[in-house]
Formats: sequence, C-alpha cells, structure tokens
Amino acid sequence: MYELLIGDRAYSSWSLRGWLLFDAFGIPVKTTAVPMYTADFATALGAFPPARTVPVIRTAEGTVISDTIAIAEELASREPSAGLWPAAPAARAVARRLAAEMHAGFAALRDYCTMNLRASYTDSSPPEAALADLARIETIWSGARQETMSNGPWLCGAYSAADVFFAPIAARIATYNLPVGPEALAYMQAHLSHPSFRRWRAMAMVDLPDQAVYRRDYPRRPWPGPAPIPAEAVEQGPAENASCPYSGRPVTHFLKAEERVFGFCNALCRDKTVADPEAWPAFMALLRG
Repeated sequence: MYELLIGDRAYSSWSLRGWLLFDAFGIPVKTTAVPMYTADFATALGAFPPARTVPVIRTAEGTVISDTIAIAEELASREPSAGLWPAAPAARAVARRLAAEMHAGFAALRDYCTMNLRASYTDSSPPEAALADLARIETIWSGARQETMSNGPWLCGAYSAADVFFAPIAARIATYNLPVGPEALAYMQAHLSHPSFRRWRAMAMVDLPDQAVYRRDYPRRPWPGPAPIPAEAVEQGPAENASCPYSGRPVTHFLKAEERVFGFCNALCRDKTVADPEAWPAFMALLRG
C-alpha cells in the first residue's frame, strides 16, 4: 500500500490534490496529516527524504515521490485501471495541459485567496491581478470543454486528474465568493458535491487546530456546498451499533442524528461524521439501513 503525508486539510491545497489522486480513483493509501509550521511537520517530512514539501508519497517498494504532477503521472503508470487521465489521446493531452498550467501558474490568485475550507466570505475584494488569473481560469475551463466535447460536469469528459488539480480553485471560489460566470459556478458546485471532496472537507473541519495565518476578517456566509444532515456529538450511548462503521473496533464516542445515537471508535471518526454525515457511505448505511 502507498503511504501519503499531507498538511492541514483545511488549508493545504497541494495536499488536497495529492489525496484526491488516491481517494477519487479508488486507490488505497495510508494517510498521515501533520499541522504545518510546526516541529512535528518538519519531523514527519524528514521521514520522506529527499522531499521538502507535501504531499509526498512512499510506494510499497520504498520509493519517495513528491510534487503533485509527479505523483499523478506515477500513479497513472502504476495504476492504469484507475483512469486518472482520459483514455482518448486528444482529451488526455488537454487534461495534461490544464494540469500543467494550474501547477505552474495563477500565483496572484493563490497568494491573495489562500485555501481555507473552514470559512466562506461574502466579499473578499480581490485585486486586479487575482481577477486576471480568475478570468484566465474561466477561459481555459471553457476551452477544454469545447475541445473535448465534454457535456458533463467535468472538464475533459469523466472526472480526471485535470479536475483534481483545479479542486482547490473551486474551493477558493466557494470560500472567497469570487466573481465567476454560471459555467464556472456549476463546475465549482460539482466539486463541492463530489463524494471525495465532501469527505476531505468533513475531515478538514475537525482534524487539526485552526491556523491563524489563514484567518481573514471579511464578513462570513454559510458554506455554499451541499447542506449536511444535522448531527451532534453526545457524551454517551447506548448506541445502535456496537462497532465503528469505519474501523470495526468497539465504540467509545457517540453522535445523535435524527433522534438516534450511533457510536464510533474515536473522536475523529465521530467528529468527521458530525461535520457531514452524507460524506460517509458506511455511516449512511447505518442511518438508512
């Protein structure tokens, strides 16, 4: 199995890409998340030489691969049945072109609108340079659809690594209420509704402490993605289930949803479910079973 080291899910856009390259394509991986700007982060990264950034993976034979382009291409070679890139040569070329431009560009938008999945603002007053990046992004998104004749929600036909690379841009549009047209808004909503993105954001809401450097004082609004089923953590059971729906271990932590109590093996399992119950098929099987 692959190992994956990531930073804070709420803030690390590169980590989001790295994780989606596994989860969205059904590739098993053992993931470790470590808060950035800490001694623990430096120690964890030191166990993946010669990597200097996250995400970084280690393969079963021990090879370390950092940088999301390298990870995407290596996974596509090692896991050809996963379908990371479009099968048609022309669409695959467009998808790789899109990923490369995203990987190398749009510094003004990235710098001004740092990723923060724990907030959504009514107005962030982006500067002209960031708006120019945004306009270029809308242009290449629309162009990709025309070139590949994509009639669905994604850029090059089926969901691909190209969409993975733009998932953090969709998150930025959602967080900063960036001014984009209807087509880009629909693409943003497709990302916010994607099962893997929903799982990532649910974990991002609860897994590590807030990082003050990403906080902005803009007026806030509700997150524009799918509204989660109401759920809350509770101190005790009894729970309807004896074992955690994710690990199979005995339950020790509890939540209430729809006036019913369910158990989990640890606080993260419970809290990520409270954040968005519908992101977790194993829990929904309990709730609807």
